[in-house]
Amino acid sequence: AQCLVNALDSQEQTSTWSSLYTDKEEVVLWMNTVGPYHNRQETYKYFSLPFCVGTKKTISHYHETLGEALQGVELEFSGLDIKFKDEVMQTTYCEIELDKAKRDAFVYAIKNHYWYQMYIDDLPIWGIVGEADENGEDHYLWTYKKLEIGFNGNRIVDVNLTSEGKVKLVPNTRIAMSYSVKWKKSDVKFEDRFDKYLDPSFFQHRIHWFSIFNSFMMVIFLVGLVSMILMRTLRKDYARYSKEEEMDDMDRDLGDEYGWKQVHGDVFRPSSHPMIFSSLIGSGCQIFSVSFIVIVVAMIEDLYTERGSMLSTAIFVYAATSPVNGYFGGSLYAKQGGRRWIKQMFIGAFLIPAMVCGTAFFINFIAMYYHASRAIPFGTMVAVCCICLFVILPLNLVGTILGRNLSGQPNFPCRVNAVPRPIPEKKCWKWKCIVCLFCRYFIFTSFWAYKIYYVYGFMMLVLVILCIVTVCVTIVCTYFLLNAEDYRWQWTSFLSAASTAVYVYMYSFYYYFFKTKMYGLFQTSFYFGYMAVFSTSLGIMCGAVGYVGTSAFVRKIYTNVKID
Repeated sequence: AQCLVNALDSQEQTSTWSSLYTDKEEVVLWMNTVGPYHNRQETYKYFSLPFCVGTKKTISHYHETLGEALQGVELEFSGLDIKFKDEVMQTTYCEIELDKAKRDAFVYAIKNHYWYQMYIDDLPIWGIVGEADENGEDHYLWTYKKLEIGFNGNRIVDVNLTSEGKVKLVPNTRIAMSYSVKWKKSDVKFEDRFDKYLDPSFFQHRIHWFSIFNSFMMVIFLVGLVSMILMRTLRKDYARYSKEEEMDDMDRDLGDEYGWKQVHGDVFRPSSHPMIFSSLIGSGCQIFSVSFIVIVVAMIEDLYTERGSMLSTAIFVYAATSPVNGYFGGSLYAKQGGRRWIKQMFIGAFLIPAMVCGTAFFINFIAMYYHASRAIPFGTMVAVCCICLFVILPLNLVGTILGRNLSGQPNFPCRVNAVPRPIPEKKCWKWKCIVCLFCRYFIFTSFWAYKIYYVYGFMMLVLVILCIVTVCVTIVCTYFLLNAEDYRWQWTSFLSAASTAVYVYMYSFYYYFFKTKMYGLFQTSFYFGYMAVFSTSLGIMCGAVGYVGTSAFVRKIYTNVKID
């Protein structure tokens, strides 16, 4: 718990770095990372290239947050002497002794379009290392950093970098690195200083608004269609079952009984592998809670203005919502007659963390081989393990105990028969394949309807649309399954909704090969590894949402029918 508190305290200390300045007060220029432009996650320390450091040595202490450490933020002091409202003419701050090894390093960086990132008062700045001529034979390094800083009152609100001083890379020469600082008064408010980094074209294209309108129309049409079909079909089913109740025993035996009523004694039978199933449902409910809360927080607070704040918030919310996992997973396992609840609690608590940490640690070995800044420090690994052991596990235990005691009793509307009913000899595998394809098509369409930029309100709309479509489609599929007198609906409802992850992961291959120019082992493993984590988490969340909605539907229809 102390690890989580320390991480949050350090984040609060870092967020206060964007402070009020007085004239001549020190302004820090942080050098972050450098890496190939097309591989955005393949980043290295800025001074891994043979850049030189400025003459200024003393600097205030920098507090790194947990989110920054996991995202590979490597802030190092530039050594440049910058003071608030104090202009600096072009000044040489260091010289590079360019031997063959250093020249080869710069040439490799220029050939791979290396770019670097800096920070002034939490405002990011990007620059290009150098460029090559048209023939690709000669390579040039940008040696002059021309900074233009805008201020409003006693706050910094804007930073621009212009790279000049193109110098040809020739071995055994000295290259002078210089900088200048120009201050200008700006009308930009401090609260609006990050607007220049956002994508304003999102609101300028009508296609986005048309996509949102189209998605809502699709949801309204789907909900209306499902409601109309199910209501009319169920009404006919109730009428048919009522007529059967009025028949005598001989007529009822001679009649052709069929439909979902025939499986009333088995529909609430425990699912196969109840421990794994309940753990998946609990984890899916927790992922949904985390997604909802983080999006709401992002709508209220501009999390993109602070480095690593989104990831830090997600980790904190995931740890805080661990009782949700324990409550839903523990109560479902108790309803299904499970007795090894401690093992189920452990599986539910560590299912998602083990998947995420296992993938992260595997990629971390590759990052360490590449000496990339994405390599997670050992202390950060220990902090994450402490959060799992001393925060997530106890809170999950609390939720499991509450779930078993408050809602763990099997209060089903129908009594479960002692002997399972034989399932009719029908080609159920065909039904299930059609169900999965049907679900994946509609859910994938709703999820990838439009891009999400920084507008978290639209992300909330996507989440709502995704959940509604998931529930509607899985209800229809479950009705078809029960009408075929197959009572094994629990896993079918979960897997048909969770199969959305397959299409999402398939799309990631298309995006990688046709929409990006990524290359290399590290970037490829990073991309597909974390896309696998994202797709699996999305599938678990959709599966849990689909099961919860379908479970409410099944209880409703069997509550309203007369059972002998």
